[in-house]
Amino acid sequence: MTAGDDLEASPERWYTTNLVGLPAPVLASLAFNEHPQALHIAGARETQPGLFALLGRSPDAEQAREVFQHYMSLSFGLGVPAADAGEAESHRWRTSYLKLMQGWVLDSNSAAGAVLKGWVESRFGLVPTFHRAPLGRYPSPAWMHYLEEKAGSRFHNNCIWQQLDLVFEYCQWMLARFELMGAGPYVTLWRGSSNVEEQIVAGSLRARRCTVRLNNIVSFSRSREHAGCFGDWIFEARVPLAKLLLVPGLLSTRSLQSEGEVLAIGGLYDLQVRCD
Repeated sequence: MTAGDDLEASPERWYTTNLVGLPAPVLASLAFNEHPQALHIAGARETQPGLFALLGRSPDAEQAREVFQHYMSLSFGLGVPAADAGEAESHRWRTSYLKLMQGWVLDSNSAAGAVLKGWVESRFGLVPTFHRAPLGRYPSPAWMHYLEEKAGSRFHNNCIWQQLDLVFEYCQWMLARFELMGAGPYVTLWRGSSNVEEQIVAGSLRARRCTVRLNNIVSFSRSREHAGCFGDWIFEARVPLAKLLLVPGLLSTRSLQSEGEVLAIGGLYDLQVRCD
């Protein structure tokens, strides 16, 4: 194997096609973070014009949340089965964006986490770098486990990727309409970690500034204090709003708001380093 072959075997150099009309290497770059542009998943809004027409009539964020939840419940059968529904229907487990994100909050390396990483891979072209273990050379046991969980039928019985497409588009709409994370193209977020050395691309922890390659989808915190619960090192990042999927106040479910968690598309990030 040549040196070039070895580099091509490294997942951090892999990208796939995507549905946002921007080359994946550009989306993952520091240049995009410095000069972000709006991202839209092809066909997501066009196939659900009724949702965004209803959202457009919402006078405030509270009503918009109610509209989104009701629309998703009707479109994907996420409500409680009717009293006269058959036994099979009443026991049917329907995958929902809420269950998937709740699964991520509990454990980002769960099967739900694999499905979210697979969705980012499909829609944004960014290949994950970690799922339970580093996703190094392919094939490997870590890769096989990720691929099995990503494609598991448990989370693919109800158009889950289409649901996530609408969550992303709805999030971007809410950020623009009601400024849930403030005005401007960026928001300052925090991330705690104890094992980040393997992610460093440039700089160092000692220099208090570094460039890291984060997983294709990653959690941040809105506060430094909360981020400190997840590691000795605390990182401050300036994240483009265009990369956000889940923010506090987006959904009415309390279980996704209690910790102020933010989900963002990953890639390369310049981080300021703090030691707690």
